[in-house]
Amino acid sequence: MLGLLGFGLMAASTAPARAETCDDLWYARNEIYKAQGYCFRTARGISAFGNAGCQYDAVEDVPLSNSQRRTIADIAREERARRCPR
Repeated sequence: MLGLLGFGLMAASTAPARAETCDDLWYARNEIYKAQGYCFRTARGISAFGNAGCQYDAVEDVPLSNSQRRTIADIAREERARRCPR
């Protein structure tokens, strides 16, 4: 997982190839949301990222660049392909 800490800055096409597990994919996807101020609701999200400094309760309200949106979509696609739990 440590290799994905800078994932938000990596090219979208490298994300799924670098992720080794469903947990890695989940972490990489949600790390982008955390960096942009998302307030997590699930125990897993809060445990992994906390909610200090969060600003957005709805994922739709999180301000994401086009690149971040593509990266999230690529990760979600890989999660579906691997049948990762949601």
